[in-house]
Amino acid sequence: MFFFDLFLFALINADAQTPLFSIQLARVLSAWTPNISAALVLLALLFGSPAVRRTMLMLLLSMATAWAITRLIRWGFPAPRPFQLEMGTLWVQHGGRASFPSQHASGAFALAMALALGVTRHRKALVVLGFAAAIGICWSRVHLGVHFPSDVIAGALVGSIGAVIVWNATFWLRRRRYLRAVPHIKKLRLRLRTQ
Repeated sequence: MFFFDLFLFALINADAQTPLFSIQLARVLSAWTPNISAALVLLALLFGSPAVRRTMLMLLLSMATAWAITRLIRWGFPAPRPFQLEMGTLWVQHGGRASFPSQHASGAFALAMALALGVTRHRKALVVLGFAAAIGICWSRVHLGVHFPSDVIAGALVGSIGAVIVWNATFWLRRRRYLRAVPHIKKLRLRLRTQ
C-alpha cells in the first residue's frame, strides 16, 4: 500500500450513501467489459481482414505478456486486498488472492495500448473506446472495494508496458529477419544475372 492509497480509496470506494446506480454501473463494467471485449476480439479474429487479424493476435500476445508480468509481481510481492485489511466496503464476492497489480487493469490496458499501437489513424474512435473501457474497469475495481488505487495504477502500467514490449519485439524481429535476408537476396540476384 502506498501513501496515497488510503485517501483515494476512501474517496472512490462506494459506501452505504453511494447511489445504487453507481454500484451497478461498476459491477457491469467490472464483470461484463472483459467478456464483451473477448467476444469482439474473437469476432475480429474470425471475420476481420488479414491486417485486423494480425492486430488482434498482437493484442492477445500483449495481454498474455501483461498477465505473465502481473503473476510474477504478485508471486514476488503478495499484497492484501482492502477487504482483507477490513477497509472500505466490498460490493462483490471475491477471493483473497494477492491484489498488486490488478489483473483486470493490466489486461484492459494491454488491450487498449495494443489497439493504440496497431490501429490505423482512421479508427481512432476504437482506441478512445479501448482506453475509456480500461479506465472504467480500473475505477470499478476500486469503487467495488476489490483493489486499492495503487493496484489499478500498477496494472495499467504493466498492461501498457507489456503491449509496448510485444510490439517493439515483433518490430525488431521482423526488421532483423529482413536485414538478414537482404544480403542473401542480393547474392542470389547476382548469381542469376551472371548465369
